[in-house]
Amino acid sequence: MKKYKVFIACDTTNIQKIKKIIKLSNNDKIKFGYKFGLEFLNSKNGRKFLSTLKNKVIFGDYKISDIPNTSASVIKAVKDLKFNYITIHINSGLNALKSAKKVAGKVKLIGVTTLTSLNDKSLKEMGYNNNVNKVVMKQAMLAKIANLDAIVCSPKEVKLVKKIFKKEIITPGIRFDFKSDDQKRVLTPKQAYDNGSNWLVIGRPITKGNIKKNIQKLINHLDK
Repeated sequence: MKKYKVFIACDTTNIQKIKKIIKLSNNDKIKFGYKFGLEFLNSKNGRKFLSTLKNKVIFGDYKISDIPNTSASVIKAVKDLKFNYITIHINSGLNALKSAKKVAGKVKLIGVTTLTSLNDKSLKEMGYNNNVNKVVMKQAMLAKIANLDAIVCSPKEVKLVKKIFKKEIITPGIRFDFKSDDQKRVLTPKQAYDNGSNWLVIGRPITKGNIKKNIQKLINHLDK
């Protein structure tokens, strides 16, 4: 089996749980990285913990969404944490994407397309005239023009995005059994890889319950 790449979504403020997730996910069959979202990044001890984390692939899921100057300033403000990846909403606009990319340096800047918790109905409620696929295609084009390093999209849109964007594609919305929770556009890990995902983002299916058993379940699924 080839070595698959998975970001574990560390959606907690509990430092001991984060340490446990990192310790139990150490194996030679899957390359794991660790995604830290707004909950952790804004917690009292979040920054301190990340400043001590060494030799891990870390993903700061800031989902920056602001004017160009502020977007660039956020990137500069967290450079000391040495993230490998940081996210910015593509809907921030082309100028914001370019400004953030200009100061990102070695940090890979990821453009976030339409969130996997949204569907066509959700977009219509927000005033969009196009469906998810058309919106995501336009977002992929902006990411390409801005020379971003990666894109986050639903696994269902990977094949569409790959027609435009040729760099890394990172996909959340991964479920083993289609219990989608608050996600709308989901696929299984194998389906996501078959569609062309480079990295999967998996949270609760790994972190809820027995972490080692959940990882073995993932390996078994991918090894079929």
